[in-house]
Amino acid sequence: MPGIRWRRTRKMTEAERKPPQKTARAYLHLENIYKSYGKKVVLDDIDLQVSEGEFITLVGPSGCGKSTLLRLILGQERPTAGAISIDGLSVGLPNPDRGIVYQKYPLFPHLTVLENIMLGPRLSQNMLSLLKRKRAIRDEAMAHLDMVKLAEHGDKFPHQLSGGMQQRVAIAQALIMKPKILLMDEPFGALDPGTREHLQVFLLELWEKRHMTVFLVTHDLEEAIYLGTRILVLSQFYCDGRGKNSERGSKIVFDEALERRATSTKAKGSEHARNLVQRIRREGFDPMYLQHITEFNLRHRDSFQTLTEEEKKR
Repeated sequence: MPGIRWRRTRKMTEAERKPPQKTARAYLHLENIYKSYGKKVVLDDIDLQVSEGEFITLVGPSGCGKSTLLRLILGQERPTAGAISIDGLSVGLPNPDRGIVYQKYPLFPHLTVLENIMLGPRLSQNMLSLLKRKRAIRDEAMAHLDMVKLAEHGDKFPHQLSGGMQQRVAIAQALIMKPKILLMDEPFGALDPGTREHLQVFLLELWEKRHMTVFLVTHDLEEAIYLGTRILVLSQFYCDGRGKNSERGSKIVFDEALERRATSTKAKGSEHARNLVQRIRREGFDPMYLQHITEFNLRHRDSFQTLTEEEKKR
């Protein structure tokens, strides 16, 4: 095929030849997930399982379906085909089990910071229960404000806070509902570099303290490598036996465990991080570097792949 650089592979070890196996206990499980909008296939047979307490970071080219995948896990949208489960139960409509933090802070401008955090627990109570738990809800909201280091700002309104402070309020707003999974869609994308790094460290500290399961979408590869215990690359740039690239949706083409090497943001500039960024850009972002579907880097112990015979053809 003119203009295409086909991937040259090294000789695989015996361990790498073995097909990935599904583990018996997956906290979040997606299998054979397809998502189409009319004739446009966005997600094409997504297979994924996540253990409790993992910090998953998801990256990929623009338009590959990262936010779509997040909305499917949230329950905001339904897959065209396939099954999604959390802790053994099928994912339904959005509920408090799945907290969400967006790039744009979802704070009500007419409510104080404390009232914004209290809103979720208040709305989840009936009137009688609300009257009984009014003080407890306030105390819990104050505890969450303290956790995100904003206890002295509870009486302020959102416009009186910086962007980074508003995002911390949004995180507290999600966490007070005690979600099983915290979903984050470009949560630091609108912040300046200094504030962004500060919140990255804050989020890591929070994750280590709360042992949360986090699923974070970002366009920043250095951020993804620094934060995650596991990185996924979703991409439409690959080849298989089904014909034209334009007729396929995105797949997970890269799935690898990440080591917690350091808490300092200086780790982003390490040789290990730079080399990993280069590999990810080549294997997931370069439209001229087409891996065959059977050659994806799915090295994580929980990776698995369901392929049709047609897809396996070369």
